[in-house]
Amino acid sequence: MLRKHVPYYVRLLKLALPLVLTQAGQMTVQLIDNAMIGRYGTTELAAASFANSVYVVIMLFGLGIFLGVTPLVGHARGAKDDRQVASIMKSSLALSGLLIPPIVFISWSLAWAMPYMGQTEEVVRLAIPYYRILVIAIIPLLLFTLLKQIGEGLGNTVIEMIATIVANLLNVILNYIMIFGKFGFPAMGLIGAGYATLISRIVMPLVLYAGFMYLKSIKHYFSLMRTARATLHEIARVFSVGFPIAIQLVLEVSAFAFSTVMMGWLGNVPLASHQIAMGLATFTFMIANGVAMATTIRVSFQLGTRDYLSMERVCYSAVHLVVAYMGLCGLGFILLRNQLPFLFTNDIRVIHQAASLLMVAALFELFDGLQVVCLGILRGFADVKVPMFISAFSYTAIGLSISYLCAFTLKMGPEGIWYGFLAGLVAAGTLLALRIKKRIRDLRHAV
Repeated sequence: MLRKHVPYYVRLLKLALPLVLTQAGQMTVQLIDNAMIGRYGTTELAAASFANSVYVVIMLFGLGIFLGVTPLVGHARGAKDDRQVASIMKSSLALSGLLIPPIVFISWSLAWAMPYMGQTEEVVRLAIPYYRILVIAIIPLLLFTLLKQIGEGLGNTVIEMIATIVANLLNVILNYIMIFGKFGFPAMGLIGAGYATLISRIVMPLVLYAGFMYLKSIKHYFSLMRTARATLHEIARVFSVGFPIAIQLVLEVSAFAFSTVMMGWLGNVPLASHQIAMGLATFTFMIANGVAMATTIRVSFQLGTRDYLSMERVCYSAVHLVVAYMGLCGLGFILLRNQLPFLFTNDIRVIHQAASLLMVAALFELFDGLQVVCLGILRGFADVKVPMFISAFSYTAIGLSISYLCAFTLKMGPEGIWYGFLAGLVAAGTLLALRIKKRIRDLRHAV
């Protein structure tokens, strides 16, 4: 039964490998950030967790808008309509000019609300200046994301991997220098980590664009873009696909971010422990997300060529790969739960609490993988509105309510908040899988 999927596993993994390495590289740097900040101090680690939980919500809204570019470019490329590809690219760049300024303004303004989110005074004091550096870094990050999505729609995932590796290596080196004060620099602690992130994110779009100009296959589309027009129709198309993706991401991440705020109500040790366990869980998620992104590319291209049988097999092959991988990761969390936290801190209280949270993470790994690969499949269909509502129901109505109930009403503490994560992911994975079955069934009937 699985034999017929083997060629699809191979093709998907070949396309996904650079994306997986890109995602893994980004998360490795984040884990190294946490490890370096955690070595500097537990309060600094808690402040980083708080700042990132606020920052990531608005940042992901912009990122989500640009995720709509990939399936549109993929469809046009599959139909061999180069002019349409160029028009989508130029319209996407015009949209970025309209979106980035208000995103930065709103993000910067949120710093004024941070003292009123129930965190300790010391955490807030350290978090705000670090947060504001991250806000400035949104500008190059979103430009990189837009270029990356164009490249993925054109079927190239290698250049973004190279750009990410270069920026990540730079970030690690600058972290070491600026956090701890090496080579004559003062020890800047958390602020140093912020400056390292900003510089590395400026480098990312520059390296990516240079790589695109080197490749004739992609440079061709940028040449066509010079004579293409950015039309209101194409801008609206990109926005109409990207906006529901953005809302879905914001709803999902907002639930996790608000859970981080709730964790801060329990104290600095639970918050630092949450940062460690969430960093490890996010690392496994981002690798699965790389496969999901490759799936979006393959599904959108097969739809453009109207090869529905291959498209269906791509869908099921992606689910097989991701669920198997996440199952192994869950097993790893169980076996290494007491060792992994030592990578980030020497605080025994934080290590013990993080190990307990990793046990809950082991339970939701399968459903976390299922929901992200299902989202990748549906984005390939450009089916984004129903998944948005599924996310709203799963992560807010189910996830957040169960987190609060378990943690504070039933007095389960930090583990209670993570039981809410588990419930939300189970709901999302199940409902999204059912949505895919319906879309495939509808295609069969149409043929």
